[in-house]
Amino acid sequence: MTPSAGRHRKNLRELLLQIAGPLVVLLLIGGVWQGCVAAFDLKPFLLPRPLKVLDAATGNAAKIASATGRTAFAAVGGFLASLAAGTLIACGFSQSRLVRTSCYPYAIFLQTVPIVAIAPLIITWFGSGFRSVVIVAFIISLFPIITNATAGMLAIDPDLSDLFRLHRASRLQIWLKLRLPNSVPHILTGARTSSGLAVIGSIVGEFFAGYGTDNYGLGYLILQTSNQLRTAELFACVIASTLLGIAIFASMSVINATILRRWYDA
Repeated sequence: MTPSAGRHRKNLRELLLQIAGPLVVLLLIGGVWQGCVAAFDLKPFLLPRPLKVLDAATGNAAKIASATGRTAFAAVGGFLASLAAGTLIACGFSQSRLVRTSCYPYAIFLQTVPIVAIAPLIITWFGSGFRSVVIVAFIISLFPIITNATAGMLAIDPDLSDLFRLHRASRLQIWLKLRLPNSVPHILTGARTSSGLAVIGSIVGEFFAGYGTDNYGLGYLILQTSNQLRTAELFACVIASTLLGIAIFASMSVINATILRRWYDA
């Protein structure tokens, strides 16, 4: 067997293990779920059987898919806005200790304030609909970008900093050629965290803002099915929300690995 064939078989085996492991856990969860419903004779509005949830998902596939698309669009919009704004804020923090110590507590405010407390204010100021949902997703996903990007721009090698000063590099040159490149892995780490938070923010925003009875996202659909005790459909929406979060997080992980591999190879 050639070395390339051996590596191919090893990679294939690792891929199968990565797929088989979660599938086995999923089957175990489904079995325990089904067993609990049967053993305790739970009513469908409390905990439906897994097959009932599957029927609700397939029967409402078009509606759930449309709602998932709207939620994903809002989440991606809020995430990209937080990525741009968080990086710019971190640049300001890295350039001035006074700015950092004066403004960083207000950045922490974004992480500590309950989003459900300020969501009604956002709707009052900006109205209901897509824009308010994006703003909520932006707020809840901004802090990890700020803190990780700031840490990356400050955690530079002192010897490299001395080298730049020795060659009389300007502050802009130090930022462009030293601080910003050094912060790329940190920014990507923050982006992975923020991508998942953006999905949470968009769903929470839809609880309050919604899109209307004709156009709605997963948050509105979750709230509606919960109020009407359509528990099987509610579970289907929750699963769709989970899959959306996993998809966005996995996409960011792939982008992270691709950029860092090319970055370090360069």
